[in-house]
Amino acid sequence: MLAGMRSLWLGLFGAALLLSSSGAAARQASDTKAVVAALTTQADAWDKAIVRKDRAAILANMADDFRSIDGAGTVETKPVFVDGLMDAKLTIDPYTVEDFDVRLLGDVALLSGRTKMTGRFDGKPFTSHYRYIDIYAKRNGRWQIVSVQITRLPAE
Repeated sequence: MLAGMRSLWLGLFGAALLLSSSGAAARQASDTKAVVAALTTQADAWDKAIVRKDRAAILANMADDFRSIDGAGTVETKPVFVDGLMDAKLTIDPYTVEDFDVRLLGDVALLSGRTKMTGRFDGKPFTSHYRYIDIYAKRNGRWQIVSVQITRLPAE
């Protein structure tokens, strides 16, 4: 009888453990989807702020120790990067991101995609086709972009 009770108890305990772990996995998947959705919205808002030249919105998304590596391999700091975007000679047209992907690695997120940016610099039109990776870090409960790297793609 004792052996039968023990088997029953172990079976019930195993079932409860299995149910709780599947519930935890479902919660984790739901949390991951929510974070990916929030980061997607945040990245889109940042792109739109860049087009609008909204300095406050651009800065609010960036970590103080932000770095950028451009298509020529030049490393820029946050102030240099933002000042470049604010240059009165620069106009960036609205653009879309293709092949957008978010990879979560704990408190770090890698957002990547491909875009063809058009606009004008000093009155002259330009087209810049590139792939990028934006690295976000969660600090003090808030996601901020800490690094951007772009790779130029050949003109189509």
